Amino acid sequence: MNAKAEVTDACDLRFGQVGIACVRVRRVDAAALCDELERRVRAAPQMFARAAVVLDLSHLSNLPDDGAVDALLEAVRSAGMLPVGLAYGTSETEALAKRMGLPLIAKFRAAYEPAAGSTSPAEPAPRAEAAPTVQREPILSAPPSDGMHGAQHHAGSVRSGQQVYARERDLIITGAVANGAEVIADGNIHIYGSLRGRAMAGAQGDGKARIFVSDFRAELVAIAGQYRVFEQIPGDLEGQSVQCWLEGDKLLIARL
Repeated sequence: MNAKAEVTDACDLRFGQVGIACVRVRRVDAAALCDELERRVRAAPQMFARAAVVLDLSHLSNLPDDGAVDALLEAVRSAGMLPVGLAYGTSETEALAKRMGLPLIAKFRAAYEPAAGSTSPAEPAPRAEAAPTVQREPILSAPPSDGMHGAQHHAGSVRSGQQVYARERDLIITGAVANGAEVIADGNIHIYGSLRGRAMAGAQGDGKARIFVSDFRAELVAIAGQYRVFEQIPGDLEGQSVQCWLEGDKLLIARL
């Protein structure tokens, strides 16, 4: 009698683009951190409740001790978010992550981490800022993003739960982006349909990137880490053709 064949493949392991927010800690105050994150969750529960976040400690003058970091992580959890790791940083950060049993997320490089082959600091990790005021004076042209390849085209709609990422190029969507769907590009994003989900341009820090939408009903738009969340679209923007761009640290939106 033949023995039963042994099943050796217990799982598949794959890497892909994952939507993770970055919490940049500016002072070691667990209570204040919890209050601020709770405010964000209350303002946009569909976006931030149980959101996966990375803790960036690079803007602190000194790396906190293990107990202080544990308190910060607990503050994130208490606010309703889920910390999944620390932002990639120095050897001290790596040692801290090992002691805390957390991974280092290389996508978020700390502000003090030098770029490869350079003595200047790398671009800081994306940060979440308070929603800026909408500006209604449009700018009709989009400057090309340096170093970008030809645009990536996605024919049809992007369904809820799907993510489309255009690496080192612009992204063109010829259909709708549904609630819960996510479109990301290192360059500009053009959506020739309704945007009901999330659109994030300049994902690697390109502040010149722009977002163009034919029918604006977004959950979130972001450029180079600066974002705006919408629980309710302003009446003069809902369903309109708009563009989004950065002026300094402000994300501006205007009808076309």
